[in-house]
Amino acid sequence: MKIKINTVPSATALSRACAIGVFAGFLPLAATAGPTIEFGDQGSVTFTYALQGWLQHKSFTTATDSGDSNDAFLRRNRLTFSGQYNDYVGFYAQLEAGNDSKIGADNKSVYYRDAYVTLDYRDDLRFIVGRFKNTFSRENLEACLEPLTLDRADTLAYTPFGGSRDTGIAVWGNLMDARLQYRLMVADGREDSATPEDNPRVTARVHYSFWEPEFNYGYLGTYLGTQKVLTVGAGYDMQNSVAYSNYPSRSGIKDYNAWTVDAFMEYPTTSGVYTFSAAAFEYDTGGAFNATPDPALPVNSDLKGYYVKAGYMLPNKVGMGRLQFFARHENLDYGVKTGGVEYYDQQWNSVGANYYLDGQKLKISFEYADVSFDNEHPTNPALQDYNQATLGLQFIF
Repeated sequence: MKIKINTVPSATALSRACAIGVFAGFLPLAATAGPTIEFGDQGSVTFTYALQGWLQHKSFTTATDSGDSNDAFLRRNRLTFSGQYNDYVGFYAQLEAGNDSKIGADNKSVYYRDAYVTLDYRDDLRFIVGRFKNTFSRENLEACLEPLTLDRADTLAYTPFGGSRDTGIAVWGNLMDARLQYRLMVADGREDSATPEDNPRVTARVHYSFWEPEFNYGYLGTYLGTQKVLTVGAGYDMQNSVAYSNYPSRSGIKDYNAWTVDAFMEYPTTSGVYTFSAAAFEYDTGGAFNATPDPALPVNSDLKGYYVKAGYMLPNKVGMGRLQFFARHENLDYGVKTGGVEYYDQQWNSVGANYYLDGQKLKISFEYADVSFDNEHPTNPALQDYNQATLGLQFIF
């Protein structure tokens, strides 16, 4: 066994990471690899630690408290083990204790956010087995430690019956010199006591890159001007018999179907780096939430919406680092009625900036967001217009 402590990965490690095409979806090895232990000629383990600390002001506290809140918490707190068994088989395990100290919830339990094995037979035929990111939407697949805006959407990018991750198997690969990528995932989806039938959840996704290819399983929210990218993608998600529209009588079984389309562009020029991203979504469970569903049916099970994001990075350093501005608009139509009124429908508008002291490994971010509702709820502050300001520090080793 050989132990190497690398601040910059070796050429062998980098080529192996590119061949695998997995790590960039979570912690891009080329930018964030920590200490590496090598085993024999082919085996290796890389350790990575990542922390996002946030200071956040909100103009409400909870659904029952309309007072302002000022909160300091760890948005993400992760230890990652990633590596190779040999040239064909790799692995990834990520321990998480996220949102620790948020709204007074201290000492969060540590759990496995990701745990999977990869098998890379060829570039056009790869497999992932375990618990890993859902392959439905681009934004969910964008690395949360390499975003454009402060974070992903609170709800829109996460599927109602899989969330961010699910447990199952995926087959994926790159075709046409990695410009065309396909994915097919079969996973658990919804499987609880309220689910009419325990059917698998099936997800398919495809994208095409017109300029430089995005050949990894995951994406980045910004390449910081290192690549010229124009990619369009689409995804489909389904699971049969996920809910009863009349849960008390166990009748009116509903299927779940969803689709998304998205586009991403980043264009580096002498005047700066320009980034644009947009996506539309529709989640459909046959209107079960507005009938008499089980109490655990997610409120976003019949959600429609879209987002538009844009960024601009100055061409030269500002002081010690690089400065990038960003903006986001998001529209959500839940279709959820309470007494005939749709209180959940909302628009999110935010602006902010990233200051990169050492790329994504050390950065400071700020975002101001204004959230407005089509119909404000008379008593629930969480469903009334509010604003929030967040200052974040990110550190990766």
